[in-house]
Amino acid sequence: MNYIKYFLVILPLFFFSQDPDIKFDKYLDNKTNVVYADNNEICPISVEYEYTGENIKSSLGNKSIIVVPANAKKFIISRIDVENKSKGFKFSYNVFYVFGDVNSKPSNPDETYWLPYSVGTSQSIYQGYNGNFSHQNAYALDFSHKLGTGIFAARSGKVVTTKSDSDQACFTKDCAKYNNKIIILHDDGTFAEYAHLKKNGIIVNKGDEVKQGQLIGYSGNTGWSKGPHLHFSVFTNKIDGERNYYKTKFKVKESTEPIYLQEQKRYTRNYE
Repeated sequence: MNYIKYFLVILPLFFFSQDPDIKFDKYLDNKTNVVYADNNEICPISVEYEYTGENIKSSLGNKSIIVVPANAKKFIISRIDVENKSKGFKFSYNVFYVFGDVNSKPSNPDETYWLPYSVGTSQSIYQGYNGNFSHQNAYALDFSHKLGTGIFAARSGKVVTTKSDSDQACFTKDCAKYNNKIIILHDDGTFAEYAHLKKNGIIVNKGDEVKQGQLIGYSGNTGWSKGPHLHFSVFTNKIDGERNYYKTKFKVKESTEPIYLQEQKRYTRNYE
């Protein structure tokens, strides 16, 4: 008598603000077990597929990574066939997943970003790349925004997640979960994160297409923070939940060419 032992573990390895809305299941297709995913998110999700079994053959190799497109339904992860149909078989699998396509990289390393504040104003860089407080091994920038300062999109893209319900902050990493934030997906698969926004200080919604220079929210002092400021970074995810960070060049009044911003220096936006 044939039998199947079926076991599933789902492990999201990266959180934007909430668990990714993706479901995994299987169905029988002409005596073949098909593992599939329903991606209910508006961005791709990368999935690492790991299986064990006896007397089975999987169409996808063990520990392979597959990218499930945005909004995909019944997207096939793997087909499982019994090798010897006269014998019993066992099959179980795990899936580990992160937002975005882990194969993505900036399509243009010289992409020009706009300063994320209003025309005619200037801000200093409170903490720069690889900063000592919270930017170790990260190409991230902290702008010295005062509480309630308008935040403007540095680059066009699609809003893929927002969080604005927190009013908590502290000096330790434990408070990172309280970061109010906006995450925007760019056309090359990279993400931009705008973090530490004020409670209820976001004026865009998930799914919105935003233009470069558009007002998207207001700065605050939430999450892992020493005081009011805006945290900005551009990144892609790794399948283990870590990030690849990328340096970004900005258009500034102080230079005729786009430049990398430096800690403790002040920059002016004089364009729109």
